[in-house]
Amino acid sequence: MVQIAHTSRIRVLGLLAAAVLPVAVVSAQPVPDAFTVVESGQRFATLQEAVDAVGNGRATIRIAPGTYRQCAVQTEGVIVYEAPEPGSVTFMARACEGKAAFVLRGVGAEIRGITFSNLKVPDGNGAGIRLEKGALNVAYARFQDSEQGILTADDPASRIYITRSTFTGLGTCENSAGCAHSIYIGNYGSLTVRESRFERGMGGHYVKARSAQVTIEGNSFDDANGRATNYMIDLPAGSVGRIADNWFVQGRDKENHSAFIALGAEDLLHTSDGLQVVNNEARFVPGLSRTSVFLADWTASRVVMQGNKIAASIKQYEQR
Repeated sequence: MVQIAHTSRIRVLGLLAAAVLPVAVVSAQPVPDAFTVVESGQRFATLQEAVDAVGNGRATIRIAPGTYRQCAVQTEGVIVYEAPEPGSVTFMARACEGKAAFVLRGVGAEIRGITFSNLKVPDGNGAGIRLEKGALNVAYARFQDSEQGILTADDPASRIYITRSTFTGLGTCENSAGCAHSIYIGNYGSLTVRESRFERGMGGHYVKARSAQVTIEGNSFDDANGRATNYMIDLPAGSVGRIADNWFVQGRDKENHSAFIALGAEDLLHTSDGLQVVNNEARFVPGLSRTSVFLADWTASRVVMQGNKIAASIKQYEQR
């Protein structure tokens, strides 16, 4: 069941994507004093040494500007990984455990202003961040030209918060492990994505999440230069929360153009009754003639839809 109301205007929110600053030539490894544990003043030549020094404590690791072919695994503690300015630090082309530049399974982590680039691994799931448990905050980060931006396992007791970050040139469906996506979140307690930009997908979905609760607000999903992409947002296990004030443009080169948002297309883990889809804008790239559905719903839930500004050839809601 769906409740639809129309309003005469849509709120337009400004989007702040992560800044991209010039970086130096890829540094030789290790790099003396590049990684500082702020609380102790200790300096290390590799990120892994700094992570190990924090152990099960709480600390901030400040990273000197540069481009690094390094990776690290966090198994305990709470760590903030901080660039001095957004875009001044890049981790590229090296994945730990065949997974990601940062493999996180401690109590929690926060990523501030870091760029992740060119992460590829044999099974096709190379990511900037592989989150295996614990809470995660991401702000002013950039994920580019990799198989996935953020990939997680399941942790129903934890939450993920992403803000003012950019996801570009991510995703693929060309590997034996199945499709990779710009963001692929497992069964987490909650996922929040705010004021971020998704663009130029290379396959899969832009956001795929099995979280019980989602807040996806004030983002742009620009598929104009996408290649073989699918849904903008896929909530395959059902979710409640809000999808609001987002801007969607569907491009020409689609593997699946049947819907912008998919709800409950796989095994249901959560209720979707009360999910709000409000004040969004959706259209096709100029000159494209096709039909699609804004929200395709496999759950028959009570979804509240109002204030969405949808192009005439896009059906607002369809139960499947």
